[in-house]
Amino acid sequence: MTRTVLVTGGSGGIGRAIAARFAADRAQVVVTGRHADTVERTAKDLGVRGVVCDATDPTQTAALAEQLTTVDVLVNAAGGLPAPAPDGAPPLEALLAEWSSSLSRNLLSAVLTTASVRDRLTDGGAVISIGSIGAERRGGSYGAAKAALGAWNTSLSAQLAPHGVTSNVISPGYVTGTDFFRGGMTDARHTALVQETHNQRPGTPDDIAETAFFLASPGARHITAQTLHVNGGAFTTR
Repeated sequence: MTRTVLVTGGSGGIGRAIAARFAADRAQVVVTGRHADTVERTAKDLGVRGVVCDATDPTQTAALAEQLTTVDVLVNAAGGLPAPAPDGAPPLEALLAEWSSSLSRNLLSAVLTTASVRDRLTDGGAVISIGSIGAERRGGSYGAAKAALGAWNTSLSAQLAPHGVTSNVISPGYVTGTDFFRGGMTDARHTALVQETHNQRPGTPDDIAETAFFLASPGARHITAQTLHVNGGAFTTR
């Protein structure tokens, strides 16, 4: 049976790779993003449906949900570094703006989208949210928001499990092939991040996409309330 897969932040980077993986499995994929040009280009390139939607806006997320009858897989991939503070803002106001932006982009986007489509999630479905290794170390406001995403996921799992829906977080390490660093990645930093891994390579968007595809598969039905670290050993758990 054809599945309906909703990928927020699906117009680039990890979100786009996840959308492409499910599209290759002939799912009916809906990708969202804030910018019409990138959403339309991604939809055309992948042969999926594109909807312009800011996942941090409750009005827009509610309108998105109204366009969907059922959702088999929800991937909360929208997120990113905080928006720059307004020029000339006093230090505390700048700090508040940074933290508000991080929480909005990386936590509330997932909370709002999931709440908007919750009644449309199907038995046997999956909610997958994209976290970050930054939740474990050196993450600042961004890492704190991703850590909160993991805490929220555990409570969400308890709510969804009785309805046959799993809920997990994928926590990537350093991933190349995205615009996450906004051009700020240096050769020295790249080398240092790769050296932290056990397999001596950076991650790719496809690494995360394959993990997401697995979490939405029949083989992962007993995996829920978890954070899966996909980082080549840069951060290890016991």
